[in-house]
Order: sequence, then C-alpha cells, then structure tokens
Amino acid sequence: MKKIDLHIHTVPTISDAHFTFSLESFKSYVNEAQLHAIAVTNHDVFDGDQFRTIRHELGILALPGIEVNLANGHVLVISDGKNLPDFQERCDLISKKVVAIGDSVTFEEFEAIFGDLRRYIIIPHADKSPAISGLTLQKITPFVTAGEVDSPKKFIRAVKDDDKFPPVLFSDTRIREDRNKFPSRHTFIDCGELTFEAIKACLSDRTKVALSEKDGNRLWPVFLDGQKISTGLNILLGERSSGKTHTLNRIKEAVEHPKYIAQFSLVQQDDSAYEKEFNVEVQKKRSIVIEEYLSGFKSVLDEVIRVDLHANEKSLERYLDSLLKSADEADRQDAFSKVKLYKESEFAVSEPTTLYELIESVRLLIENAEFRDIIQKYVNMEGLKGLIRELIDNLRLKFQENKKKKIINGLIKDVKQQLALRSSSIQIEDINLYDYKIAQEKVKIFLKIAEAIKVSSIISQETIQGFTIEARKGSYALAGEVKSAAATTLAYGTAFKKYDQPYEYLQELLRIEGIVPSELYKLFTKISYQILNSHGAPVSGGERSEFRLLQHIIDAKDYDILLIDEPESSFDNLFLKSNVNNILKHLSQFMPVVIVTHNNTVGASIGADYVLYAKKELSIMGNRQVTYRLYSGHPSDKLLHSLDGATINSHEVVMNSLEAGYDAYKGRKKQYEIIEN
Repeated sequence: MKKIDLHIHTVPTISDAHFTFSLESFKSYVNEAQLHAIAVTNHDVFDGDQFRTIRHELGILALPGIEVNLANGHVLVISDGKNLPDFQERCDLISKKVVAIGDSVTFEEFEAIFGDLRRYIIIPHADKSPAISGLTLQKITPFVTAGEVDSPKKFIRAVKDDDKFPPVLFSDTRIREDRNKFPSRHTFIDCGELTFEAIKACLSDRTKVALSEKDGNRLWPVFLDGQKISTGLNILLGERSSGKTHTLNRIKEAVEHPKYIAQFSLVQQDDSAYEKEFNVEVQKKRSIVIEEYLSGFKSVLDEVIRVDLHANEKSLERYLDSLLKSADEADRQDAFSKVKLYKESEFAVSEPTTLYELIESVRLLIENAEFRDIIQKYVNMEGLKGLIRELIDNLRLKFQENKKKKIINGLIKDVKQQLALRSSSIQIEDINLYDYKIAQEKVKIFLKIAEAIKVSSIISQETIQGFTIEARKGSYALAGEVKSAAATTLAYGTAFKKYDQPYEYLQELLRIEGIVPSELYKLFTKISYQILNSHGAPVSGGERSEFRLLQHIIDAKDYDILLIDEPESSFDNLFLKSNVNNILKHLSQFMPVVIVTHNNTVGASIGADYVLYAKKELSIMGNRQVTYRLYSGHPSDKLLHSLDGATINSHEVVMNSLEAGYDAYKGRKKQYEIIEN
C-alpha cells in the first residue's frame, strides 16, 4: 500500500489567505506523514519553476497539477509531468480567465484548454465544498478518475456506493514556513511501483483505495504519527489526569467538522437560565416546523402586502363619480371628448410568472444528476431540451408583447392627457375592476387564514427515544411575545392593538420603521414547543438534560465525527444503557464515534469496535519524567499496543478503568449475589 496526497498548495492565490511557502516545511510534511507521492495543485495557477525545485528536492514521486474553479465547483487536474512547458501553457490560459474571486471557466473552455482530458488524473470535489454539480458534473463524469471527499465518514459512504466516484481523502493543505502541524487526511492505494499510470489505475478502482495501510477502511490514522481509531465506535479509557480529554481535543482539531459534547455541558445549573436556553435551542432546531406549516400563509401574506384596500376604494369612488358626472353631461360633449382615445382603457400588463416557474422546473429535470436514470425512464431528455427552448421562446415573446403594451399605454396616457386639457367634458377615471375584485378576494382569504392559524391546536409531534416534542399554534397574548418572535428591538405595542383585526394589524406592522416584510408571517400566530416524557407529562429538569443529550447525539449525523466526554458524569446508568447506547451504536454504523468513559454501562455494554487507553507513566530513565502514552487495539485483543511498541494487558485496562479494579469487581459481584439470594 502506498500513501499519497494529491492536493497540496504552495502558492497563495486570490482563493487563499496569504502565506509564505517553505520547502523545508514541505520536506518535514513528507517525512512526518511518510508519503510516497504528492501532487502540487494550486488554485488556478501553476508555477513550473517552483514545481521543478520541489520535485528535485523531495525525493518521492511529485506530480504537477492545478485546482481549477470550474462552473462554481473545484476540480483537480494532475499531469504526468513529462511535458511541463505544455502543461504550463495550458494552466496559464486558466490563470488568464480566473483573475477575481467568483470567476470560473465553463466545461467547454476547460476542455478546449486541456485537450484530451483522458490524459490526466481528473478529481472533482464530490462530497466536499464547493462540489461540482448539475450539467457540469454530467459533462465531466466520463473523464473523472476519482471524487474528493473531506472526511473519513464521507469516504466510507462513497466507497460503499457504486453510484459514486471512487473516493479520495487529501490534506488540501498550505505548505507555509510557520507550519508545524499538518493534517492527517491521506489516501492509501494498493499499488506496486508508483507511476502516474499506476496511481490513475488504482484511483479508478474503489477496491484499491483505503483509509489505512493494513486495516482497510475499518481503521484510519487520526493523527500524523499513525495513531488509528475505528471508523465506527471507539471507547477511550484511562485513569484521572491520564490525557483522555487531551486526546479528545487532539481528535477534535484533526477532523474538519467535529461534534463535541463536553463533560457536564448539558447539565442543568441555574433553573431559569437553563430552561430559557433549552427553549431557545428547541425552537431554533425546529424552526423548519414553522417554515413548513406557515409556508401557505406566507404566500398569501406576500400577495396581500401589495394590496392597499384604502387606495382601491378611493379609486372606485373617483371612477363612479366621474362616470355619473360624465352621464349627466353627455349632451355637452365636444369634438375632443368624442375622440375614441378619450375614453380608451390601457392594456393590462401581467408578469409571466407561470412561464418562469415552468422553465425553472424543466431546468431542474434536465440538470438533476442524482435521479437522472428515473427521469429518463419516463421523459425523453431531448424532448425536455426542446420543451425548455420553446418555453424560453414564449417567454421572450411575452416580454416583447409586454414591452409593446407598455409603449402603447404610454401613448394612450399622453393622448388622453392632451385631449383632457382641450375638452370641457368630464373624463372617466381609469380603474381595472377585475384587479379591484381580485384584491378584495385576496384580503378575504387572508382574513380567514389569519383567524384560523390563531386557533389553538397541535401542529407537529416528533418522538425521540421516549420523548415527544410537541409543537402547538395559538394566538399571541402580549405585544412582548410578538417582539420575541420577531427577534428585534422594534416596538410592537401600537400594532398589537389591532391584532384581532388581521388586515389592519398588517397595515400597522408595515408602518413600523425597520421591519422586514418577509418575516411578518411569524407575527400572526404563536408557535410554542413542549417536551413530554414517556408518560405524556412535561419533562423535569433532569429529563430535560437527558433530552438535550439525545438531541445533540442525533444532531451529530450532520458532522464528520462525534466526540463525547464522560456522559456518565451527568446521567444515570438506566438512561445510558436503554437510550444513549442504542443511538450511539446505530450512529457509529455511519460515522466515527469516540466516547471517553469510566462507566461499565457505557464502556462494557455498548459493544465498541476499538479501544483506546490513555496512561500517565513515569520514565525510568533520567529524572523520572512524566510521559503520556496511548495504547489501542480491538476489544478482543489480549494486549493493547502503543505506537512505540509498548503493550498493556487489555483485561487489566478494562478492570481498572470500568470496574475500579478486580477486587472491587469481585466485591460488587458478591454483594449482588447476596441481594439476589
């Protein structure tokens, strides 16, 4: 197995914070990480002279490359290095096109610049931001060697999925002169002699890429020194002050997106402050409930905001008055008032909203890569492309038609004004009675919905390990509640006096200086949350802490690793065994989990995949200096091993860490037997 890193930066560009390159740092990185091959891939630039120096000095296979900003995603292009002047020329063309933040090249430009893409190792960001997607991904897929991910969790997910590119995990590091710590993100390939062709062949085969040299994807080196942890469930044991929390913090720093639940962090301290924090946390995590439930009301409100009933009534009054006066004076019409344009109405101009929506929907069908096979089973792709072209043509015609109507409306308005100045007859006021009636109906619908959403009822229930999160809607009782929902310092007292009259309430809200119209829908109904225990009663303080722990563990699915420091310090054994252990075991099937524990309910019952043991030891050499050593191994191993070759008995570790020693374990066992008998 060979260890490679094909994503390394040595030149600061517009996409980087400034740094000063150091060749000595590069050598240190290669030696510490024990790399067999690297690639230099700077953002949209290739420095041939610098690369030649690097290749000469490193003593391992070094490949020239570039990271291209391709249609809002990034892709690594790595060459065999046999013709550097040619590669330099092609990269220079990229540099000329990407000169400012946000610049990118199209796939067509990319292909024209690099020519036959099969000559290169092509690695797009796959499960890593900014990832290439849509039509660009579809076009580049035939030339892709592998897909870059940014964590072991995503590597495991991709390597198991035949629909994804073979995954690679690289450092994406900047080699700067003040760098003394380097990431441990690398990929092992099952390769003999290292050549460009061999690397490309291995990366194209998901069975030949791995996170570790000997343990495949079951373990991965979390630190640069080679210390491994499982990609599943790990327990970290040790006596007090033996370096457990220090180790957990090192893991936290080594992984890009960790979820870290610190010891005692979720335990209730001050009752009122804790309850407030808890409620804010629950509401924040479930804001999607508000968004989904009120989405229909928000659409109606967005329409009603544009309706001014008072102005509409004034327009209707002016229209009727002018109509009556015109009828009374019909016998006094003059030459100007008899002109047809004198009473002509303007064309109605409507925005082509439906066309916009149709074009966007068809575009999504065409560009969707995830469900392409299903879409093509029922819809012909060429037919979709023909449809979107025709829809766009119709949109263009609609724009032209509206433009003509606006020009004609302007002419009509000018002519009518000139005729009105010369005529002594009454001119009938313009009004669109259809729009007037539609506005009235919009307000009626708005009033019905606004009243309905104030009626108290449960709108959502979610169950988590025996707890129920209940979302309830109802009416606001005080202006202060509206202010809290708005999360602003604005005053709502005057507006709230009209709360029972929704349309008038809306008008008062719109008069508040600084208010955001798009957030007004939250101010018509109060959404509150209640956490219930398994008996259907509101949770107590201790149960609230238990719920928070479960919630934080479940939230970890959106992170790359979960780290928990001694959960037994805050929670009882029954809760840990029946609730926490089950979730952690399930979660560890999809991501790495590391638990620091002294508790046999967690440590012994959870069924860990890997064991780490931190121990403080006194060196017998010299002045008896204190050292911290980390041992590790599988739960079934008789001995745990440290990186420097030391070993320790696994049974002894478990007994001392989880049972307070063998004697204490035997004593408790005898006591339990006495109670049972």
